[in-house]
Amino acid sequence: MPDIDFFTLTVSCPDQVGIVARVSDFIASNGGWIIEASHYADPDLRRFFMRHQIVAHSLPFDVQVFREQFHEIAQKFEMDWQISDSRIRKRVVIMVSNLGHCLYDLLGRWRTGELNIDIPCVISNHDTFRSFVEWHDIPFHHVPVDPKQKHIAFQKVADLFDTTQGDVLVLARYMQVLNTEMCELYPGQIINIHHSFLPGFVGAKPYHQAYDKGVKLIGATCHYVTSELDQGPIIEQDVIRIDHSYGPPELVRSGRDVEKSVLARGLQYHLEDRVLLNGSKTVVFR
Repeated sequence: MPDIDFFTLTVSCPDQVGIVARVSDFIASNGGWIIEASHYADPDLRRFFMRHQIVAHSLPFDVQVFREQFHEIAQKFEMDWQISDSRIRKRVVIMVSNLGHCLYDLLGRWRTGELNIDIPCVISNHDTFRSFVEWHDIPFHHVPVDPKQKHIAFQKVADLFDTTQGDVLVLARYMQVLNTEMCELYPGQIINIHHSFLPGFVGAKPYHQAYDKGVKLIGATCHYVTSELDQGPIIEQDVIRIDHSYGPPELVRSGRDVEKSVLARGLQYHLEDRVLLNGSKTVVFR
């Protein structure tokens, strides 16, 4: 919400009576003004999900004191929870290989303020986009990947992410498969754009796979990265209609347009704390 500073509280816990009432009472008793509230109960897993936006100046304390005072409620209901302050911009580290359309799009949205983020650095296994990134006054790190010693490169990436205090790592068409150690080190913090409408056409050259199958819809999938290739919890997807006249080049060109918009939307949902993990799936409060 523009021009209003707010805290965003997200909660995931076993479903039971009284969660919303207790949380709302805590906020109201401290003078808090809830401007957006979203709830969902998963009937199969019997798990409850909640997201509240609270006007920051309506509360008599900051985020740290909120955490301290809310701790007892969180324990009682066995909550996985977090609270963030809209005045603190999230730090997004971008990774890219040799295809720049998603990188161009993200930096454009950052430049115009559409993405209210800090970009502490861009990391690539190629040197292709160094001048472009540095023109934006963003540090660029070339980290080559030796197929026989991938763990060395990914350790350097993890070190850069930690050193720059990154909040989320975005694979903007980074064409290397991260190792298991890195995926497990940052669960729910690595976002990928897959140039296909998962779970169909996983792996390499999905547009060529789609062409061979004669599909009439192609799409893209933004998802969290896990150690299982292209199987992470899905954040956002979209498709466009094509026809028999589209060859692989036309599919690629059209697909890239979808990739850019899907990645930007998925990242925005994540930045706004609208995405809550639900096992192998997500709950997305749009």
